[in-house]
Amino acid sequence: MRRVQLIELHEQTWFPQSIRDEITDILQFGLNLSNAYAPTAPLLQRALRSTRSHVVIDLCSGGGGPWLGLSRKLQGNPLALQICLTDKYPNLKAFENTEAMSEGITFYPESVDATNVPVELRSFRTMFTSFHHFRREEALAILQSSVGAGQGIGIFEITRRSAVAIGLMFLWALTPFVFTPFVRPFRWSRLLWTYVIPAIPFVLLFDGVVSCLRTYRPQELSELIDELTGAEYQWEIGEHKSASSKVPITYLMGYPRPSA
Repeated sequence: MRRVQLIELHEQTWFPQSIRDEITDILQFGLNLSNAYAPTAPLLQRALRSTRSHVVIDLCSGGGGPWLGLSRKLQGNPLALQICLTDKYPNLKAFENTEAMSEGITFYPESVDATNVPVELRSFRTMFTSFHHFRREEALAILQSSVGAGQGIGIFEITRRSAVAIGLMFLWALTPFVFTPFVRPFRWSRLLWTYVIPAIPFVLLFDGVVSCLRTYRPQELSELIDELTGAEYQWEIGEHKSASSKVPITYLMGYPRPSA
């Protein structure tokens, strides 16, 4: 199955911001409920130790990413690691809720383009279930931006280009009908766009299938790395599956190679 660069509805500039926020809230609820990225903790811990990083700049954070659970796995002392959430279309209410529910998680309120990260946001960068949004030239620009700034980066994707993963998106699209009343912050409009006019389930299904079709495989990530120029970096690419999860997570991590 080849990679297809289709569009995801909720990332388009014309898509209503209010419904986009409700969709990122649903996605965030699913991440928190499943703790899907917990298996990445050892990988991230190793990279952060290698770079001696105590701050993470999370790009394309959506409603907050996996950090509520993941941050607790990365540190004994909750104040030892600081995570800064960012997004091109920041869901500020969701960011505020995540900050209030945690220690060590903050957010950057302005729009952040992952291909051109502001110079003041200097530290190890992460992306969860978002790298597939970008066309090949944009994906290359994201990696080159990290290398040019001398910053480490970790990319993690739970979506896959496979018939099984696409099939699971149909089940995923049904979850709003069950969990919408429990999603916070509560919005009456979310009930409208779920139960009366099921726009949210439709967008979750459409964008979920497209996400699978757009996801980069390890070999394609390796080809991107081969085109980078600049400082010598230590790169690690693969698919990680823990004993507690049968869903492999595709990952790419890179950081400056230690000087001899």
